[in-house]
Amino acid sequence: MIKLTYCLRRKPGMTWEEFSQYWRDVHAPLVAERAELLGIRRYVQVRTIDNPQLHEALQQRNDGAPEPFDGIAELWFDDVESFTRGRGEEASKAARELLEDERNFIDLSASPMWVSEEWEVVNR
Repeated sequence: MIKLTYCLRRKPGMTWEEFSQYWRDVHAPLVAERAELLGIRRYVQVRTIDNPQLHEALQQRNDGAPEPFDGIAELWFDDVESFTRGRGEEASKAARELLEDERNFIDLSASPMWVSEEWEVVNR
């Protein structure tokens, strides 16, 4: 199992509430509708809590680290091949549709993503 991790920053001028609502109520259903076609096994939205004082303290702790992301999208796939292999024109269209929707609420140039494996260290 591999995971695509996507650290999201909202579009400039968009409030956290607008971003969160759009991500949850508009984008999430689009991903869910296309999940099987794209080989997505699991999709989780991790939302940053709205607590500026806490985030400022964490930034100071880390020598002035940048502001936190607005959220993280986590998507699981069976393997790298499942993630990278073409699934035909329908899947390509679905991927394009999701990217176009992401342009409505994500600052793409400030939102890194990567594919990884999880190495579980603690599971209580």
